[in-house]
Amino acid sequence: MADATEVLTGVTSHIYVVVFGIAITIAIIRFRYHQIAHILKWLVISLFSYVLVAFFVSPDWRQVAHDTLIPSVPSSKEEWETLVAILGTTISPYLFFWQSAQEVEEEEAMGRRLLVEREGATRKELADRRLDVGVGTFLSNVVMFFIILTTSATLHTHGLTVISSSKEAAEALRPLAGNFAAAIYAVGIVAAGFLAIPTLAGSAAYAFAEVLDWSRGLDAKLYQAQAFYAAIGGSVLCGIALDFLNVNPITALFWTAIINGVLAPFLLVGVLLTARDKTIMVGQPSSTLSQVVVALTALIMFAAAIGMMVV
Repeated sequence: MADATEVLTGVTSHIYVVVFGIAITIAIIRFRYHQIAHILKWLVISLFSYVLVAFFVSPDWRQVAHDTLIPSVPSSKEEWETLVAILGTTISPYLFFWQSAQEVEEEEAMGRRLLVEREGATRKELADRRLDVGVGTFLSNVVMFFIILTTSATLHTHGLTVISSSKEAAEALRPLAGNFAAAIYAVGIVAAGFLAIPTLAGSAAYAFAEVLDWSRGLDAKLYQAQAFYAAIGGSVLCGIALDFLNVNPITALFWTAIINGVLAPFLLVGVLLTARDKTIMVGQPSSTLSQVVVALTALIMFAAAIGMMVV
């Protein structure tokens, strides 16, 4: 985010790293859940800036359609690593913590504060959740597709395969796609950061809270969930520290995605076993179709991780 803002303003990114980190942490603590959810929903629109940039670079759409519908099997270790990383960003372990926590937050926002009030779900509630998750998943993959497409049609086509920061990516796009496309890309990164950081830091805090039985929730005041908010602040502080330690953010993100891709199938197995247990699910186990999809997804992710390790 800071690198992208430096592209737009010319001011050193180190200042923006601190400003963004502090501002986001204060916003998470200050705003209540329904306010945060409302802000994040509007920020999602910013992701379509990546779709807009893709049309500015004018790729060979016939080749795009061919390679999309008839993908090739990875043949090198780097390609397998990239596949695992893509799977790791698509089905990340943090999503399991974030999604389940937000379901609880949604019900608490409706006034269902007690556990007994949240037990069970009506057909309409299940249908709403299925629509919510389905549409969100589809749109996120559409955005990811256009990010990959834009990268391929610009940076990769011109031999720029080693990028160490979002600033480099934006500056590299400028001569290839024009100033307007580079500016849109930079704005998209900033907005996406405001969307992603609360989700990522919040997921870590929810995970710790589940394990350590902390008071938690974005609706809670600071004094009501001190450890929960400390975990969020600590996560953001680590991100700030990485910048001043000159850690390559692109490399860090890439290897984090690979770790996610290796860990996620194990969690999917846990989700599958839990979702099909009638006792745990209080008589509302996951559908057979959902169980099959989860099982196949886990197998594919296991296969990709094994392929990465043996090639």
